[in-house]
Amino acid sequence: MRVGFLSSAHVHADAYVANFRAAGVEVAGVTDDDAERGTRWAQAHDVPWRASPEQLLDDGVDAVVVCSETVHHRSLVERAAAAGVAVLCEKPLATNEDDARAIVAVCAEAGVPLMTAFPMRFSPPLRETAGLLADGALGHVYACSGTNQSVLPIRHGAWFADPVLAGGGAVMDHTVHLADVLRWYLGHDPVEVYAATNRVLHRDAVNVETGGLVMLTYPDGVFATIDSSWSRPDDYPTWGGLTLELVGENGTIGVDAFGQHLTVHGGSQGPLAWPMWGSDANQGMIDEFVDVVRTGRTPSVTGADGLAATLVALAAYRSAAGNEPVRSSLRP
Repeated sequence: MRVGFLSSAHVHADAYVANFRAAGVEVAGVTDDDAERGTRWAQAHDVPWRASPEQLLDDGVDAVVVCSETVHHRSLVERAAAAGVAVLCEKPLATNEDDARAIVAVCAEAGVPLMTAFPMRFSPPLRETAGLLADGALGHVYACSGTNQSVLPIRHGAWFADPVLAGGGAVMDHTVHLADVLRWYLGHDPVEVYAATNRVLHRDAVNVETGGLVMLTYPDGVFATIDSSWSRPDDYPTWGGLTLELVGENGTIGVDAFGQHLTVHGGSQGPLAWPMWGSDANQGMIDEFVDVVRTGRTPSVTGADGLAATLVALAAYRSAAGNEPVRSSLRP
């Protein structure tokens, strides 16, 4: 199996190379609209450079990973679908609803697999929680409270805080993971979204929101909150994290997706670091995608899942702008 990278803009592209190679997949090449960035990335990872998406797609790849700025996802996915290759697309799926729906539609029409990059679906503690919920451990779930916080991501790329390229700031960046996990756990899309955003943190560094609180109401009455913020200081021992608490009629579950780490004081990583150990959620996601390409089966996390999570984030922006709940356009 041969996979190509459509852009190296996203910080996750670095890890994905190692993940694909660990799965026995050849990384056939990379293309990037920023040639300097792309050639530098290709050299760093010993990956062939291709001057255009067409050159890469014509090189006999079986699948592609779309790691571009979010605004370019649609055009790159459309080219991949036209070439008949499977697609793993970074989250969020798009910067607007029309593009997100078009991405799902073009892959369906072309008959190519589309998987959204939601590695939290493959986090061992989150998968264990899914099993407990499926077995009825909590009974009826009443409420959920989640956090997805990180350092300011512009150290990985200024485009993360560019509203045109990224579609927004912290809310777009960090709402989608937990929105997808909640869809997975609860089996429903929310019927109402209410959100508040601000730029109290990093006010002088970026021109997008750096903090957000998103409140979701589900058709069976479940209420959930998501703290999506760039609230970790630059010297935080890791990039950030994801937590979720669930309250049900029979008890509660608290889950930390990145709880497996070592605490290291001093050394090459700085005064304090949390090197991760144990299972790699990214590897689980890549293994799933590789199996989808090789077998032709439907991925466990689809383009429709990516669309649903994107719609939640977009609804959060409309709610924050109007200071009122949003009820429309929440079904993929």
